[in-house]
Amino acid sequence: MKAVDNVLVIGAGTSGLALAILLAREGVNVDVAEIKHDADALGSGITVQGNALRVLRELGVWEQVEKAGYSFDSLGMRAPDGTLLAEIPDVRTGGPDLPATVGMNRPELTAILLQAARSAGARVRPGLTARSLTEHADGTEHTGGVEALFSDGTSGHYDVVVGADGIRSATRRMIGIDAEPRPTGMGIWRIHTRRPDSVERTDLVYGGPCFIAGYCPTGPDTMYAYLVERARESTGLTERERASHMTELSRGYRGVWDEIRADIAASDRVNYTWFESLLVERPWNRGRTVLIGDAAHACPPTLAQGAAQGLEDALVLAELLLAADTVDQSLFDAFMDRRFERARTVVESSVTLADWQLDGVRDADVPGMMRKVSALVSELP
Repeated sequence: MKAVDNVLVIGAGTSGLALAILLAREGVNVDVAEIKHDADALGSGITVQGNALRVLRELGVWEQVEKAGYSFDSLGMRAPDGTLLAEIPDVRTGGPDLPATVGMNRPELTAILLQAARSAGARVRPGLTARSLTEHADGTEHTGGVEALFSDGTSGHYDVVVGADGIRSATRRMIGIDAEPRPTGMGIWRIHTRRPDSVERTDLVYGGPCFIAGYCPTGPDTMYAYLVERARESTGLTERERASHMTELSRGYRGVWDEIRADIAASDRVNYTWFESLLVERPWNRGRTVLIGDAAHACPPTLAQGAAQGLEDALVLAELLLAADTVDQSLFDAFMDRRFERARTVVESSVTLADWQLDGVRDADVPGMMRKVSALVSELP
């Protein structure tokens, strides 16, 4: 007898929607509660590594992702004046039949996953979230499970609840896990803009006025560009002030940045956020409620593995839930055995790369760190 018939997923990001697809297509009744009303309209660019593409192929959406995004297999290193210093073949962490990396517009990825989740039979409920979660022990009138009270006053009973509601997860707080994200000391300025013909992959500059200056194509005509500096307070800045600050920072870079700079100056959509990190110690569950994705582990994008690790969480948890005869702590322990150390390595390595830059470490083995993580995530989760 199948142990899991009804699952609530809180959060319609990449991790939550991936889990919904995997469970719903196997006949599990899945509700996805998403507090935002337009979940597919938010975000800018995203870099999706090969091991994430491997999961997206398992979800049946790879062809759509390939068509919507921009694939590439190398990484460029440039000097601040735009001179190409090195072109490095990127590791195909998803296997030889998938690109090393796809850049794409995050709302387009979300829209693809939303459609796939609904087609699989999941019920996605925008503008809704859980206000409380009450665990019922086996032998009660509910025969085990979690009672969720929703923000619209309705309620539901579920065999398992999954918190996929991001780095500031309300689910995490509801189940009594007091871990909170911490700033790493860096902030990133981003703009989503047009793609010059010469931009065919991610190019990075280490040097100049910022720790990192980079860009990534996200489609035939689009890309996102970013500048990483020491974290600063940005509360209260107007859109024009944001654009002005990013424009001034960009003056330390030439080449493609000369074209990007004109777009920054004319933009009213410059985004600024701090880099943060989070690692919830094992286990990531309390009873039948479990965390995945950024709700459990989050890292600065120095290795571009955030989305990939969340997608891997969804794949592994779905496999275990679908094979389970009973839902007990041994199931969640098995989940931790396959996910915790891998996620910890990615988080700690991402933070270390940021720390090396903040501290000005000149002999840091950045290529060695990146090779180690690439080898790890090339293995199946």
